[in-house]
Amino acid sequence: MVNLRIGHGFDVHRFAPDRKLIIGGVTIPHDKGLEGHSDADVLLHAVMDSLLGAAGLGDIGVHFPPTDDRFKGADSLELLRLVWKKIQEAGCTNLVNLDATILAERPKMQEHIPAMREKISQVLKTELSCVNIKATTTEGLGYIGREEGIAAHAVCLLNVNE
Repeated sequence: MVNLRIGHGFDVHRFAPDRKLIIGGVTIPHDKGLEGHSDADVLLHAVMDSLLGAAGLGDIGVHFPPTDDRFKGADSLELLRLVWKKIQEAGCTNLVNLDATILAERPKMQEHIPAMREKISQVLKTELSCVNIKATTTEGLGYIGREEGIAAHAVCLLNVNE
């Protein structure tokens, strides 16, 4: 029997000086990075939360708490690998699809999206066509429009064995 589960993830990080901007596992040239305990990859954090949610395994704060120094400066692609392993151990056989949106006024994301999709699909061992990433602005509105930070949403569909 097929058992499909949907998960949603959201994350937001404020800009910080003297940090690399890493989104979707890709280092993006910019004058600021994002503040966070790990590498602050807002997209991968939303992706991990969507996967964990679909599998009923909580969120990334449960698995990689910001109070744990083992995860200080952690590479979120490596954390995604660990999350995917936990999800497979919980009986999720495959990712049906992942759809994510990055909300950022600046920098523009479009040219970096193919590399993000490639990195994520490799870690999740799925076809590139199963990973979709979009980017949008907030037309100058709110904290994103004021360029105070970047946010991301992700929705996934998992096939789970019962």
